[in-house]
Amino acid sequence: MLAVKAKIWTRDEYAPIIPIVIPALDEVRAFAAKLHTEGKAWQGEAFGWQAEYTPENPEPPLDSKMTFTPADFCIGESGIWFFSLMWEHGKDKAPVEFLDDRGILKNVSAN
Repeated sequence: MLAVKAKIWTRDEYAPIIPIVIPALDEVRAFAAKLHTEGKAWQGEAFGWQAEYTPENPEPPLDSKMTFTPADFCIGESGIWFFSLMWEHGKDKAPVEFLDDRGILKNVSAN
């Protein structure tokens, strides 16, 4: 876990800076891999953030050229800190990762 500072943008352009804790990505990857191995849908809290896992579905997504709906895992809040994994090349292949950490202030100590 890493304590950082994040800028949270509101609708009225006010942007407070608050301390938050984000998990180590290796820990998140290991948690997601465990869920993926179990292959069951899951939704809840992990590492203090809302998260969910959806297993692969043999049916393709609507209006997609994909031949199946890939398994996916996501955690966090978009615009603050968000991380996702998608097994878009198949359940036995490495997942594609996406990290949105644009809300995290770089080079700022949370102390």
